[in-house]
Amino acid sequence: MWILGNRASDSIVSYPGTNLDLHTETFILQTQPSHYNHDTGHGNDTQFSGFLLLGLSNKPELQLPIFGLFLSMYLITLFGNLLIILAVSSDSQIHTPMYFFLANLSFVDICFTTTTIPKMLVNIQTQSKVITYTGCISQICFALLFAGWDDLLLAVMAYDRFVAICHPLQYTVIMNPWLCGVLALVSCIVSVLNSLLQSLMLLHLSFCSEVEIPHFFCELHQMIQLACSNTFLNDTVIYVSAVLLAGAPLAGILCSYSKIISSIRRISSAEGKYKAFSTCASHLSVVSLFYCTVLGVYLSSAATQSSHASAVASVMYMVVSPMLNPFIYTLRNRDIKEALERFFRRAPIKGTIVLVVKKCLD
Repeated sequence: MWILGNRASDSIVSYPGTNLDLHTETFILQTQPSHYNHDTGHGNDTQFSGFLLLGLSNKPELQLPIFGLFLSMYLITLFGNLLIILAVSSDSQIHTPMYFFLANLSFVDICFTTTTIPKMLVNIQTQSKVITYTGCISQICFALLFAGWDDLLLAVMAYDRFVAICHPLQYTVIMNPWLCGVLALVSCIVSVLNSLLQSLMLLHLSFCSEVEIPHFFCELHQMIQLACSNTFLNDTVIYVSAVLLAGAPLAGILCSYSKIISSIRRISSAEGKYKAFSTCASHLSVVSLFYCTVLGVYLSSAATQSSHASAVASVMYMVVSPMLNPFIYTLRNRDIKEALERFFRRAPIKGTIVLVVKKCLD
């Protein structure tokens, strides 16, 4: 098995069985397997330099279309979520708990995609699949942080909708600014602690000669599979955190919506039912998109036992879901539309931008 070694002159090396050619102006490859323990920083035969992200495809003719597709989706994600943040922050008329959490969710979505997509685009552009050990650990840490934060925010938003529909007269008292700030802060702290725990445990693993990651980013489970030391404790922590940070929020969301549906059914008029349901339709769509894509990734990987299939499926929750969230929340949301119109009317450049945004939202 090939591993990364020390610096060498500019040359091109082919990886057997992977159709992968790498310019090795910064690395050379050796055929002798080595073990590296990051606790000591010493290896048997060579200096450990990093990993190889194999990406979605090794075919050269597909690299340009993949680059264009992911660049477009990344820019749309940035632009759409940034518009929501600007609209909510600049318009006092929508300074409500629902839009406060929505702005937080948009910020997390921007950070989530920024953790992985720019590195993937750089690798395609430079025709290099190398990512350093430090870069890989950092990518895992931030990906776990923002994925967990996203999940917890969706649960908090479900609780907000539950209070708004089931206890409308007490909504402003219960969902006061202090509680909203605490809920957002606790979600962030819990996500940070989980990501730090997982990353620190990963630092104590030893990696052998297998350094190829069959993914377009450093995914935690894939990294653990590459380790040549005992990973029982890492696997246990992963399963426990999955139950606590995925199962518990999902259970809270399902409990909230079961009570919301029960309250809506007790409303006598059809117009009242529609108005109550419309206030949580966007959030329910985002929750369904997030959990369906995540479950699809793990079910597909378990059914096919293919790392490539898992990498392709991961695109849905890593890229597609954050890109679609702004459209879900704005296309049928009159408050966001009006806030964006007021924002662009106050901007120095008015006419064309206002017209284009208004047509897109309509």
